Amino acid sequence: MAQAAKRTDFLHTQVRAMARRGAIPHAVILSGSGDREDAARFLAAAALCRSESDKPCLQCPACRKVLGGIHPDVRFVRDTEHRELPMDLVRSLRQDVYIRPNEEERKVYVFPDCEQLNERDQNVLLKVVEEGPPYAVFVFCTATAAALLPTVRSRCVEWKLRGDEVSPADELSDTLCRLFARRELLPAAEFLVEQENRHVKRERLELLLENAWQICAAALLSAGKDAPSVPDTDAAALLRRNLSPATLQKLADRLRYYAAQCRYNVGVGHILGALCADWDALLHEGGKRRKDCSSL
Repeated sequence: MAQAAKRTDFLHTQVRAMARRGAIPHAVILSGSGDREDAARFLAAAALCRSESDKPCLQCPACRKVLGGIHPDVRFVRDTEHRELPMDLVRSLRQDVYIRPNEEERKVYVFPDCEQLNERDQNVLLKVVEEGPPYAVFVFCTATAAALLPTVRSRCVEWKLRGDEVSPADELSDTLCRLFARRELLPAAEFLVEQENRHVKRERLELLLENAWQICAAALLSAGKDAPSVPDTDAAALLRRNLSPATLQKLADRLRYYAAQCRYNVGVGHILGALCADWDALLHEGGKRRKDCSSL
């Protein structure tokens, strides 16, 4: 059963406030590094809760079934045997939406991994998300909303989660920044090659690079530069200590640029190779010896 302690104060406040007004959105994107699947259960419980006041109460039969993963009106749409959702599954879901709920007044469809939704699947779902029955609620879980088509995103409310747990992308971003702080080409290049060999998706790479940019921004902020106010970390302290403000500013600019490139039809290998080349150039500008980066 999901643990209430994992949920963010933001989720508690926003969901409970909307539930009290009977204004749970019909389509929600849960993005960010928090526990998105747990948040989806909390949201589903709020939509189906039988309490007359505080929703979700987490104690009524509906809430207990949702949190236990056995409520017939909550469906987690996933396929553990395929990389992407089969078209037959998506079409059957579209038909199922028009079947009225079994026990409650609403039905909730949760997509726990939007990386399984290709462009074709999203276009099939678009009409039902836009014009589906009023009792249907759709919850899309994704590290970054860029995994979804703009047409889908425009019909959803997005809530960004910042959980206590560190996500894999956060850990990779921290590692990458620590490698940049070493002021050497080879360690960072090997890391970037490893990401390409793992066939990292553009959406995941976008989050990795965006988080790395935020770490650089924290280092610049502490150094007195004009940067977003984000929490300082050990990696930021290493960057600030080992890179000049000018180099750090340029590195932050490149990370932010390539994170944005991930939203377009640019190959992951091209982005990683270009970032490696730019890092080589930054080191060269700083008087470091240029090393071979042809493996990318």
